[in-house]
Amino acid sequence: MLAVFDRTVAKIPEGLRAPAAELGEGGSRLMGHFSATRDGAVVVNLGSGGAMAYTPEKHNPFFPRFLAVVDNVFCLFQGHVENIASLKQLYGLGKTTNEAIIVIEAYKTLRDRGPFPASQVVRDLRGHFAFVLFDISSNSTFIAADADGRVPFFWGADSEGHLVLSDDVDIVKKGCGRSFAPFPRGCFFTTSGGLQSFQHPLNELKAIPRVDSQGQVCGAIYEVDDQTKRETRMPRVGSTANWSSHY
Repeated sequence: MLAVFDRTVAKIPEGLRAPAAELGEGGSRLMGHFSATRDGAVVVNLGSGGAMAYTPEKHNPFFPRFLAVVDNVFCLFQGHVENIASLKQLYGLGKTTNEAIIVIEAYKTLRDRGPFPASQVVRDLRGHFAFVLFDISSNSTFIAADADGRVPFFWGADSEGHLVLSDDVDIVKKGCGRSFAPFPRGCFFTTSGGLQSFQHPLNELKAIPRVDSQGQVCGAIYEVDDQTKRETRMPRVGSTANWSSHY
């Protein structure tokens, strides 16, 4: 899977862009390359927001890929959710619903009603996964990866300010040069809230430069800062406040 987002949709997190970002070919060229080199590739143009692409090529039966769209909300999902039956019941979905549709419905519930925080939405997905979601109506994205990191998932910053995400590290390197890293485990990224930990939602994340075997800085890894708390205005238990304004 592949997603390239404009800076208006996804602001590059601090530290991800390395000094050698110009060595990449740029995220805007990746979709054409992906389509030409991947069997059965499907490319979704998101207008000024960017683009997403999916292919069944090199399908891993243990971590299957899905592409789904519901009400102009697109989702690329790779992996599996162990508690899928209970989530279908929670969101009132049919037996044939796959993980990508569950993520879309969970996101729509958060967006429209905000009954619980975004960190809980992701934490309720028990399994091994990575996903990229884009909402055309709000020109916004929602991205996450589980805490174990068994599903390959990488992100990078190209020289034009695009955020690039893929399960294929080589394609991220192609677009972003050395400005790439594994997507942080146990974290989610939103247009409105940036990068956050869903395991430790009250703590800030700090960027630590990632150095390769040649001593070159390659993006950053992000760790929970135990000493720094996020500035939040969390609704009190039992209040009627909407959580969707806080993610």
